[in-house]
Amino acid sequence: MSTENDKDRAALIEARRDYSASTLRRKDLAGDPISQFTHWLRDARDENILDATAMVLSTADVQGQPHSRVVLLKHFDTQGFSWYTNQTSDKARQLAANPKASLLFYWCALERQVRLEGHVESLDPQHAETYFQSRPEGSRFSAAASIQSAPVDNRQVLEQRVAQLHKEHPNGNVPRPESWGGYRLFPHRFEFWQGRADRLHDRFVYARIDSGQEWSIQRLSP
Repeated sequence: MSTENDKDRAALIEARRDYSASTLRRKDLAGDPISQFTHWLRDARDENILDATAMVLSTADVQGQPHSRVVLLKHFDTQGFSWYTNQTSDKARQLAANPKASLLFYWCALERQVRLEGHVESLDPQHAETYFQSRPEGSRFSAAASIQSAPVDNRQVLEQRVAQLHKEHPNGNVPRPESWGGYRLFPHRFEFWQGRADRLHDRFVYARIDSGQEWSIQRLSP
């Protein structure tokens, strides 16, 4: 007799779709991965993809256990890809012990993903200050009230902290916590993936040459 678990398992096995949105050819690639990423991110935003700047940040702790979570890309250039967070959080502790990480962007509607790997460093506090002050008021108060990743008894405790901060700063100018800052991943490897029919996907890797500004480009098997 079939059970619900059997049906669920069969549904997972059968869950698939084909990819036909686009192609990726070597001659169409930009000479450097930053330009190629800029092009693809612009496509994602032009398609009005929800959370187009969302990226999966993966770190590893001292035992080698990987940890992943979604964060938002806030700026990028030839020096790296940056995001902001509490520097006492789990990911911050993991980066302090092992300053290597990966980023993953996935744009389902375009059947594309981009993977980056590299070294992570902290941003100058002034970058964090500038970005913190640009955030909506509610986000600033929440960041100031939260000791990110620390246990909390219930949601009411968090709401009470926010309310107390509003009383202390009725003009809305809550200060940036010293522990709230930014990080930048300096990539040494990019992979651009374009879904194709019958799982014969297009994959290209950019790898830095001798840690410089030159890149090699190689097609990979799907």
